[in-house]
Amino acid sequence: MPAAPPPRRGTQALAPGILLALFTAQFLGALLPNAPLLCAAGAGGLTFELAVRRWRPGALSLLNRVRCDETVRQLLRDLLFVLGLVHLTDVGGTTRLALVGGLLAGYAAHFLCRAIAMQVRRQRTLPVLTRNVDASELRLSPAPPRLLTSPARRIPLFSVPATAGLLAAVASGRPSWGLLGVGVTLALFAGAAVLLATWLLPARRPPGDEAVLEWFTRWLAEYRPEVGLYFSGGSGTAYQANMWLSTMAALDRRAMVVLRERPMVQQIAATDLPVVCLPRVAHLMLLEHSSLKVLIHPANAPKTSQVLRIPTIKHAFVNHGESDKLSSCNPYAKVYDEVWVAGPAARRRYALADVGVDDRDVVEVGRPQLAPIRRSAGPPPPGGPITVLYAPTWEGWTDDPGNTSVILAGESIVRALLADPRVRLLYKPHPMTGTVNRAAASADAAIRAHIASVGGAPTPVISSLDDAPVPARRGAVGRQADDMERMVAQGPPEPERAAEVAAHATAWAAAFWAAQSARAHLVLTGPRPDIYSCFNQTDLLIADVSSVVADYLASGKPYAVVNTSGLSEEEFRAANPTVRAATIVPPDAAGLTALLDAVVDPALDTLAAARAELTEFLLGPAKPPSLVRFRAAVDALCAAAEARRARQREGESAQEVPMTHRSSEPAERSASRRSGA
Repeated sequence: MPAAPPPRRGTQALAPGILLALFTAQFLGALLPNAPLLCAAGAGGLTFELAVRRWRPGALSLLNRVRCDETVRQLLRDLLFVLGLVHLTDVGGTTRLALVGGLLAGYAAHFLCRAIAMQVRRQRTLPVLTRNVDASELRLSPAPPRLLTSPARRIPLFSVPATAGLLAAVASGRPSWGLLGVGVTLALFAGAAVLLATWLLPARRPPGDEAVLEWFTRWLAEYRPEVGLYFSGGSGTAYQANMWLSTMAALDRRAMVVLRERPMVQQIAATDLPVVCLPRVAHLMLLEHSSLKVLIHPANAPKTSQVLRIPTIKHAFVNHGESDKLSSCNPYAKVYDEVWVAGPAARRRYALADVGVDDRDVVEVGRPQLAPIRRSAGPPPPGGPITVLYAPTWEGWTDDPGNTSVILAGESIVRALLADPRVRLLYKPHPMTGTVNRAAASADAAIRAHIASVGGAPTPVISSLDDAPVPARRGAVGRQADDMERMVAQGPPEPERAAEVAAHATAWAAAFWAAQSARAHLVLTGPRPDIYSCFNQTDLLIADVSSVVADYLASGKPYAVVNTSGLSEEEFRAANPTVRAATIVPPDAAGLTALLDAVVDPALDTLAAARAELTEFLLGPAKPPSLVRFRAAVDALCAAAEARRARQREGESAQEVPMTHRSSEPAERSASRRSGA
């Protein structure tokens, strides 16, 4: 089942407004008093809350942020019903006390359930999380139902009997209905607390941290990993590691994936490699005594410095893409033993940047993950559409004008492209667009709206699925499973599981493109279809200075780069080697018609030879293949790690006798002093 769509900003403001209006109407119904108004507003408020929880769970996040969460809202709703019941009927003191006491007891049971859920969650938070590893030895129990552990789900649903009873009491004038409803709600909350408490019993309690760490240490000794992919990042960054999974799986050495954030375990794409998450630094240090020789880093992160403390492991930085941006020659790269780049361009970039990376530590390995990109088969057929991929990057942390074209040029480019009847536009913005600069988010929204409104009738706008469908696996878990339950279910992968998933993903992509109209403009979001699949559908790329440009060169097709930096075209080309074979597009999108003509007529394509030359400069030579060079780099760094360990062992052996002799002298002197000698 696909995840619920994120709430729009209008919905985030509208939903709290509707709820506030219903509370106001319920307050007036209780105060006047007016039974129909009180009943309609109270029932409408709870129904609206349940509906929002089901279809737009983030729409009330604004109220939650100001501490007006589900519990507070339900308490207010119940108190207004009690107030209206007192005003509308002759409720005796004993009945009133029973109603209020029953409600308070229900909320007390609700908070008790929350406290138990916190304890259960704490016990089920293991020091190590794994995927593709046999964890059956730990005898981990299934997770409690989400209804028991999530107050946001429990409070509205369990309060339905109380609300219905109070509503019936107001409508009929018989408080006994209210007592009945409150009693049922109290029983539900109390029963939930008792049921959830059974997860604290020894039979369901997971092993302690020490036992889990001992099990993990044994697994390391048995598996004996040699190479690891190390990754730390937040939500939306998993693509940086995912692009290297197939390359790691193709190595001739035992490989694994090392993560630091628990949510990232499920964001890593399908792979047969063991996936291990070690959130705490103390547990990360267990790798020091393992057989692991090399860690490969696709991104810089604050937690990278923690793993660099391990002296027995060599570290290589591969980045998750190469471009002319300053982030591609970050000074942090000098902390790694080696920096692996695609081709001579990156080596030159580091040399010119003068950030402390020794040229002897730069190793050219190519880009092994570009294999799925197909070479150009020639211009589009006569009469066929010119498929243009506009793939701008995001605004970046520095928010420089030249980072992304979305803000200053995006709308102009899209309008110019859609005005040409020959064009079919694929718009695939960077997944982090608008996360730093609201102007980028607004421009992105305007581009999407314009694509949807072209031609007078709504043009198909496709927001892709988060995940391609894959075959069901043995031991699959449901949405209610927690990390511990997934750890058991996602044990050793079935034979050729990753290959099967890749085949289904390829079939999904083929079906996706086949299902689209040949002339439909598409907005493509999410990881599917991936950027390389989009490359294979296009005749022209328009992008910013980013790794997308360098990767697209593998196709041999024409490309354009948008210049919003404020530099002249000559200065822009000189500053960014990746644009040497590109058509430069100014912020007003001038010249796009001539560019499209060159795509249709190869005789007008004056940059074809320059693209071929630049491809080798950026990505390295075609032979030997990139994967061969990557494997050679891994072997060489593993050999260096082995040599360093051998030197350390020799040094320890040479110092063992002298160190023992020296360490005994203070003890002897101390014993002499104690004896009075």
